[in-house]
Amino acid sequence: MASFLYRLGRSAFRRRRWVAVAWLTVLAAALIGAFAWSEPTQDSFSIPGTQSQKAIDLLAQRFPQASAGGATARVVFAAPDGKTLRDPAYREVIRAAVADLERAPQVASVDDPFTSGAISEAGTIGFAEATYQVPGDDVSEAAHAALTRVVDRARAGGLNVEVGGDAMADEDEQGFGEIIGVVVAAVVLVITFGSLIAAGLPLLTAILGIAIALGVISAVSGFVDLSSETPTLALMLGLAVAIDYALFIVSRYRHELAAGREPQEAAGRAVGTAGSAVVFAGLTVIIALAALSVVGIPFLTQMGLAAAFAVAVSAVIALTLLPALLGFAGRRIRGGGKAGLQTRDPEAGSRTTFGERWARLIARRPVAVLLLAVVGLGVVALPTLDMRLGLSDDSTASKDTTQGKAYDLLSEGFGPGFNGPLIVVVDARSGAPEAAKRVAARIRDIDDVSAVTEPAFNQAGDTAILTVVPDSGPSTEETKDLVRAIRQQDGLVPGAAIAVTGLTAINIDISAKLGDALLPYLAVVVGLAFVLLMLVFRSLLVPLKATVGFLLSIAATFGAVVAVFQKGWFAEALGVDQVGPITSFLPIILIGIVFGLAMDYQVFLVTRMREEYVRGIAPRQAVISGFGHGARVVTAAAI
Repeated sequence: MASFLYRLGRSAFRRRRWVAVAWLTVLAAALIGAFAWSEPTQDSFSIPGTQSQKAIDLLAQRFPQASAGGATARVVFAAPDGKTLRDPAYREVIRAAVADLERAPQVASVDDPFTSGAISEAGTIGFAEATYQVPGDDVSEAAHAALTRVVDRARAGGLNVEVGGDAMADEDEQGFGEIIGVVVAAVVLVITFGSLIAAGLPLLTAILGIAIALGVISAVSGFVDLSSETPTLALMLGLAVAIDYALFIVSRYRHELAAGREPQEAAGRAVGTAGSAVVFAGLTVIIALAALSVVGIPFLTQMGLAAAFAVAVSAVIALTLLPALLGFAGRRIRGGGKAGLQTRDPEAGSRTTFGERWARLIARRPVAVLLLAVVGLGVVALPTLDMRLGLSDDSTASKDTTQGKAYDLLSEGFGPGFNGPLIVVVDARSGAPEAAKRVAARIRDIDDVSAVTEPAFNQAGDTAILTVVPDSGPSTEETKDLVRAIRQQDGLVPGAAIAVTGLTAINIDISAKLGDALLPYLAVVVGLAFVLLMLVFRSLLVPLKATVGFLLSIAATFGAVVAVFQKGWFAEALGVDQVGPITSFLPIILIGIVFGLAMDYQVFLVTRMREEYVRGIAPRQAVISGFGHGARVVTAAAI
């Protein structure tokens, strides 16, 4: 492998113009494909096979007018202090709002609060629920604009009006964080290398790789419905590893130049040594991301494969285009004569580096440091035991948003359960209306049930819908228990099959499915990576160390996430204004990201240590020397 990469690096350096033209051609093709075939991504997702999804499919077949899979908008009205919604003037404002909603684009039905009983006992708070014909991500701009006009007119009538539900438009800020990241990366690279050219090459190759990957992903969206998170993960992770891979190779190139090598030979050696680490690190990341396919959840499969593609593109660019660009840069990559830009080799120097001093300190007390690190990570990981998974809803919205205010108003007027009603579907083909009524009666006797509506039947009379309002909020454990209790009623009423759906039940099912997939996914990722590292280093101890270190890292990461975002520790200091369950697909995505980056740094450091050992240096000194060479670069890559 090393000899092949050495020849590849020299060849790309020598034929740099052809390599550059080839990659620019690939970029042009990717961008043309994106412009020609790209389609909008989807914000909502479902998991086939869950009971809530089966219920939606059944209603789409037998009860299409119910729009079970459609978005909802809860328009909440609150009367001014000392007034009630039953005052004639306010009643007229609400009725006008309902009429406007009924005429709005894509709206299937609207519940008038005065006829549906959605007015609080005090008469101060009420809500009209609009059901749309399409899911939340398909609600059009015209429909959003119409909803906004309804709210503005009702507010002009003297009412306090807020809106919740999944029909609300979200502001898209995708890419802003990545822009900040690129700026920070530029500063770090300039500090690390002391050369604008050396700092610019990793950024240039990273941006080119991301442009190609996102262009291809956008083109694929014309043929496959992609989740909106798919390009986001590819962008974030592709940018991270692309900078890392280029940083490793550029650093080694500068090291070889400092050792007196000619530029072409330095490029060959850089790709043959650091490039080997890039290949194996890239393979571990690709394995971790592609393994998302085994979870059996379509949107995660898309995200994993798209991000794996971005990583593969970044690795190939680092091994081919980067040495070509090094050919254009030549010796100028070491820095100019300007003050502050001429620096020593980042991997070596006449004086002992901080990385080497740190490694020597650890080598003197390895057992004590090992125990301290394990105990420290274990303590940070403890909150992981309390991790609760869920999906964001109005209960997790910031209190200063209209969704958060609508949630609080509904909770005040009716109880938190009104924010997350459950839809119970009764398949009564053999039991007729009486079976559905018996189901409703049984559900009313279950704990944590606030209200159950009378069954609403389709035209054929073989399918009924019940709306169940819990006492508890949509993201609570009590509501999860209620969903399980209702599902246990299936088969207990002769002639009636029961299924529970609705946004709250969908979120519960998705979270449960993702939680169940967590350990199998982790086992597949760790197992495959262990085998790969065993082949790379021809050792059992090295992959074992890497695996245990990764597991401790991921446990501590989960612990920190739960402590801040679920328990609220240090939340105010960190600017987190709302805490709640951890987003259900975050742990699996986090495993892929943390594993990928952890393996990058493990492989790069251990490869350099092994290189020193193969040269005949004693094991302990090889560890110290290899760490000393790689610590500065790995630290810069991590930052």
